[in-house]
Amino acid sequence: MEEVEKGRAIITVMSTCENEELTKLSVKLTAANISHYQKLFPIWDSFFGWLFLPVLGLFVRYLRLCCSYHLVFEIQSVALRQEKVVVGRQPTSNLNSNPLRIGLAGLAVMGQNLALNIAEKGFPISVYNRTTSKVDETLDRARFEGGLPMAGHYSPRDFVLSLERPRSVIILVKAGPPVDQTIAALCDHMEAGDTIIDGGNEWYENTERRIHELAGKGILYLGMGVSGGEEGARHGPSLMPGGSYAAYQNIEDIVKKVAAQVEDGPCVTYIGEGGSGNFVKMVHNGIEYGDMQLISEAYDVLKNVGGLSNSELAEIFSEWNRGELESFLIEITADIFRVRDESGEGELVDKILDKTGMKGTGKWTVQQAAELSVAAPTIAASLDCRYLSGLKEEREAAAAALREAGLKEEREAAAAALREAGLKEEVGDISSGIDKKRLIDDVRQALYASKICSYAQGMNLLRAKSMEKGWNLNLGEMARIWKGGCIIRAVFLDRIKKAYQRNPHLASLVVDPEFAREMVQRQAAWRRVVGLAISAGISTPGMCASLAYFDTYRRARLPANLVQAQRDLFGAHTYERIDRPGSFHTEWTKLARKGNTSFAAIN
Repeated sequence: MEEVEKGRAIITVMSTCENEELTKLSVKLTAANISHYQKLFPIWDSFFGWLFLPVLGLFVRYLRLCCSYHLVFEIQSVALRQEKVVVGRQPTSNLNSNPLRIGLAGLAVMGQNLALNIAEKGFPISVYNRTTSKVDETLDRARFEGGLPMAGHYSPRDFVLSLERPRSVIILVKAGPPVDQTIAALCDHMEAGDTIIDGGNEWYENTERRIHELAGKGILYLGMGVSGGEEGARHGPSLMPGGSYAAYQNIEDIVKKVAAQVEDGPCVTYIGEGGSGNFVKMVHNGIEYGDMQLISEAYDVLKNVGGLSNSELAEIFSEWNRGELESFLIEITADIFRVRDESGEGELVDKILDKTGMKGTGKWTVQQAAELSVAAPTIAASLDCRYLSGLKEEREAAAAALREAGLKEEREAAAAALREAGLKEEVGDISSGIDKKRLIDDVRQALYASKICSYAQGMNLLRAKSMEKGWNLNLGEMARIWKGGCIIRAVFLDRIKKAYQRNPHLASLVVDPEFAREMVQRQAAWRRVVGLAISAGISTPGMCASLAYFDTYRRARLPANLVQAQRDLFGAHTYERIDRPGSFHTEWTKLARKGNTSFAAIN
């Protein structure tokens, strides 16, 4: 016998029966005290080498008589696709045998909390997970949190058959092959007209492939982005379903109640066809990358240039959260600065290793921007910073190697920047010459202006993909459903929604009259923050990228004419002229050496 977890044991029985389906069986016993049935091993070993399957039922009864507590026997047949058959007590529920409204497979953190949310909103739900302890855990939570209408199952077959027709199943498992494996296990028991909804962070092309594959079986499919983390899933997330509209109609009543609720409706809408739901969630995450990077840069400047303490930062971010920057990320940032380190002195944030993890959606966003020729420098900078943060040992070595080499020049440059700004010159301590009140306000304005650029880049990416795929995305509606439940929720999004309501064909948020006016008003503070950070040797790649994006986008003429001339010289790529139509090529080197500036036209 092998003990695997609390009160659980696995006993493997090798049958001598010639039937292939019985060549390997496993019986799992769940009990409060393993020692009670350990005494049964002599009986097990002596009899079950030769007993056939019919005797198993008698043996089960014998064990139930010997043990005064609950036992659950799961017989697992490898030949039968390793599907578990429960012989004995089923998972408990507070429901009768009537078919349930919806099912959810995959009971990790997000799945478990979304299932409880659905049940709490009055929709009886059936749950399933390959690891049966997760089923038990979810049912226990449902009972503890008010006797929520939920039933659990240990096999895909029982799970699917417990649902009312047409069946609707949400799956929340790791993206990629696990999704395909789960779909395969469920589809064996589903029928035409049923619906599968993938709620994970899936690559949108995988969703489009699955839509096509399942269409052959008559099964409808949705790829639904779910944002809000554990708390959002439990109490109201932002939902982004895309794919079959008929599938959306099957669950519309559920998702509208389960989603976060804001003043202008539930934070869910039908996104569009194909993989649009997953694509929108991907871009949402890319914007989230940018938002978090910009906030971290504001923190860096205030702390390391302004010399502000964590308690001061907590108050500053709390104040910002009562104004134009009000958002979930600003709110939690203020909270983070207040948390003390329970195992030592000071605040916990200062004890956290400066390496940022990621799951891939930010990278996907930048890759898609490149493929669609959409400039997204703020989001790209945030991704680069995560890569650089992972080079902890290299950065420490570089800090030591470069500190002495550039220290004098760096301090002199910082002092010059202070003098130019009319501030006190204190080369030894840059923060002593800073007007903190002015710096705090400048950083607030720089953060807000940079944020506009980051969101503009994300929205432009959605617009470009929608045009390419014919999704007809409503960008104002995307902003609306992000107003609640999700990680980037902010009052700022209501203004984005209104911008697209004013002009559904808006080329960029940067040129919306209201946002354009605000960016122009804030650019002086924005430039002061970026310039001061550069002079102090504090990297602000997100703010710098946003400012460069703003400056580049607003210029009627760029130095791209020189780049195109270079391309024509070494690659004969041709160029266009501003004074006449057509494509042109010039023998630049030959003519330059002759002093001739004539050109050859190519019609």
